[in-house]
Amino acid sequence: MTANQPRIAVLLPCYNEEAAIAQTVAGFRAALPGAIVYVYDNNSRDRTAEVARAAGAVVRTERQQGKGNVVRRMFADVEAEVYVMADGDLTYDPRAAPAMVDLLLTEQLDMVVGTRQHEAKEAYRGGHVLGNRLFTGLLSSLFGRSFTDVFSGYRVFSRRFVKSFPVLSAGFEIETEMSVHALELRMPVGEVATAYGARPEGSASKLSTYRDGWRILKAMLNLFRVERPWLFFGSIGGLLLVAAILLSIPLVLTYVDTGLVPRFPTAILVTGMVIVAVLSFLAGLILDTVTHGRREIRRLAYLALPAPGAHV
Repeated sequence: MTANQPRIAVLLPCYNEEAAIAQTVAGFRAALPGAIVYVYDNNSRDRTAEVARAAGAVVRTERQQGKGNVVRRMFADVEAEVYVMADGDLTYDPRAAPAMVDLLLTEQLDMVVGTRQHEAKEAYRGGHVLGNRLFTGLLSSLFGRSFTDVFSGYRVFSRRFVKSFPVLSAGFEIETEMSVHALELRMPVGEVATAYGARPEGSASKLSTYRDGWRILKAMLNLFRVERPWLFFGSIGGLLLVAAILLSIPLVLTYVDTGLVPRFPTAILVTGMVIVAVLSFLAGLILDTVTHGRREIRRLAYLALPAPGAHV
């Protein structure tokens, strides 16, 4: 690697990937000859760490289970100008990495997502394809824009993305959090179509369609609550206010006709709903101010680091 070339780190979080990790490491070493390949073993019960070390990777261990915990550790420990992250199961094509890195550097982007293009049916289950489309549309509706493949684990990052990303997730919802982080800070991002293949024989997926889908949905809604509090709590307040108005119409009509309010429980319920609606509006306003301040701090931390490809 020459003095003008950026330091590139390939990050591979792994759990029981003995069958595929050697080929994955070899693929990235061939595609990016000057990069250092890091394999972070997440309590594997097989020979993942031993095989990865023999293949030429720098092997480290993260004891807290979950991909999000591994990513947090990788981003904290590894120093580089460009970070390439993929899975250790050989489903992502290492040959696409140079083009992704080149796009990041030439256009000074902060994240490039490898959008998966699959031909083999066993590579990407139909339920996952549908779920990806649904969650991608939901993310777009919540945050104004999205990515073609929001759950892709094949990504290239700038240093300023990695070192400004707090990493709050523990599991597979980490890709959603990465996407929201980029969207919220209005980072320049790009996408590159990459081949997505089936796992090699002896390698098994750790994903559960329904369990992990539910976890990702909860994470997305929680991020919506945290990042868009005015819209989140304002929507709750608006629904309560509309329901209270609908319930109060018969009461008002009865009062106008008779001068009496015969249904006190309904009147008390309406009053409570209006109070809660007002409190929801106020909570949304207050939290929106707090979120705005947090976003400014994150933006300043992000801008304190040099842009990818910039020479300082």
